[in-house]
Amino acid sequence: MATAVSYNLRSPAVKRLLQEARELQQDKCSDYNAQPLEENLFEWHFVIRGPDGTEFEGGRYHGRILLPSEYPFKPPNLMLMTPNGRFELNKKICLSITGYHPEYWLPAWGIRTVLLGLLGFMTTKSNGAIGGIDYSESERKILAQRSRNWKCITCGLTNIETLPDDNNKSVVNNDSDNKRSQLKPIPAKMEIHHIRNPK
Repeated sequence: MATAVSYNLRSPAVKRLLQEARELQQDKCSDYNAQPLEENLFEWHFVIRGPDGTEFEGGRYHGRILLPSEYPFKPPNLMLMTPNGRFELNKKICLSITGYHPEYWLPAWGIRTVLLGLLGFMTTKSNGAIGGIDYSESERKILAQRSRNWKCITCGLTNIETLPDDNNKSVVNNDSDNKRSQLKPIPAKMEIHHIRNPK
């Protein structure tokens, strides 16, 4: 069962994160899914769909967004957890939209901007950036197929359960539909219900 967590609603970061969580749940996108953790509003887990027409096509990539208490005035950090051939695992990624480059960050940007930016950077060369790697196209295609069934131990869901195929959602069985129903709407009041942590 989901637990209630209390936060200071006067905090600009808390207000903004609650607003973004509601917006992401109400205005879903087939290219990504993101939710704050049940016990920590400042850590979000996400799954992005590999860009079409690339070696990442068909893949699903799970990661973490770590938000500072000064958010949205300071940028988040990003880490990917699913093997992908473009970014190192569980290492903060150096992009112009992350904590490595606060000089480029704009407070008007949010979680959605970060996810779209990450999708845009997936197909670029790492050029020695922190957290970047350059596997071959064939290795990335193999990892893309394997990524679909990768399961997050925190969320308890596979990537394909979190972000199913658009054209064949019926492939996802009833059990995964039940798991997806754990993604509860964020109410306007102080209680926050998120992905259940099955420990």
